[in-house]
Amino acid sequence: MRIIGGARRGLQLADVGAGDQAAHLRPTSDRVRETIFNLLLNGGYGNPVQGARVLDLFAGTGALGLEALSRGASRAAFVDDGAISRAILRKNIEKMQAMGVTDVWRRDATKLGPNRGPGFNLIFLDPPYGKSLGEAALASAVEGGWLAPEALVVWEEGNAPLPPGGFELLDQRRYGESWITLLRLESRA
Repeated sequence: MRIIGGARRGLQLADVGAGDQAAHLRPTSDRVRETIFNLLLNGGYGNPVQGARVLDLFAGTGALGLEALSRGASRAAFVDDGAISRAILRKNIEKMQAMGVTDVWRRDATKLGPNRGPGFNLIFLDPPYGKSLGEAALASAVEGGWLAPEALVVWEEGNAPLPPGGFELLDQRRYGESWITLLRLESRA
């Protein structure tokens, strides 16, 4: 695994090794990550990465949030409740020299609780496939005030999820075993 683009392009991230089967650690491949960022940057959404506050739910190795930092995001918060995942994530943050612009929270992404800071405008959601955890995490994030108005959500899942109420479906594509769904939080007028 490596950073695909931006200021830290080519940086090798920590080796996942055997990973954490119990926690379903399944890093997003370099190819799919590159596709996600091409979609974000070339999909007619402006540049949603530059200056973004990123929330990486089910962060695992943190590759998505770290890629966003390399491409100009201002801050990234990583949420994962797996000990092995967080250890790998911390190594990757050190390799990126991103300690001052990151937060790592040991938390169940489906039970975030209230957000005590500003909302996040770019959310990566990569739950274990086939367990309906993405829907629960999005509901928790909305309920807790974690999303900024019109936040973009990039959701990686094994099947094409239906957008929950309050979200607009912007794009949905299949890449191998993964479906990438791009949503926008609808503004509440």
